[in-house]
Amino acid sequence: MQPRISVFTLGVADLEKSLVFYRDGLGLPTEGIVGREFEHGAVAFFDLSGGLKLAIWAQSDLAFDTGLPRQPVSSTAFTIGHNVSRREEVARIMEAARRAGAEIVKEPQDTFYGGHAGYFRDPDGHLWEIVWNPQMLPPQD
Repeated sequence: MQPRISVFTLGVADLEKSLVFYRDGLGLPTEGIVGREFEHGAVAFFDLSGGLKLAIWAQSDLAFDTGLPRQPVSSTAFTIGHNVSRREEVARIMEAARRAGAEIVKEPQDTFYGGHAGYFRDPDGHLWEIVWNPQMLPPQD
C-alpha cells in the first residue's frame, strides 16, 4: 500500500449540525452536502491542506454501507491533529471551536516537548488536538 490517504470520514449523528460546526464554526471550506439524491449517499467534504479531504457522513449511513452495527464514538480511539504555525493560533482555534459548540477537553497549555496544545470534542465526540509543535511546523500556504 502506498501512503496515499486522501479522505478521512467521520460518522456523525446529524449531518446538518456537523456541517454547520465544521463550515461555519471552524471555517473549513466546503461545497456543502452532496449526494442527497442517493439513498444513504448524503455527505459533505471539506478541503484540507495537501489535497486531503475531511468527509462527514451520517453514522447510520456509514453503518449501512459497511454492514457493521452502529457503535458509539470512542474519543480515545484516535485524535485528529491540526498543526498550526504560531503558538497563539492554538488559543484562537480552540475559542472558535468552543463558540461553535465543541466541548473543550483540555485547555491550551505548554507540552512536555516544547510545544503548546489543547483538545476539543466535536458535537459527535470526535477528538481534535490543536497543536503548535516547533519541531513539526506545517508548510506555509
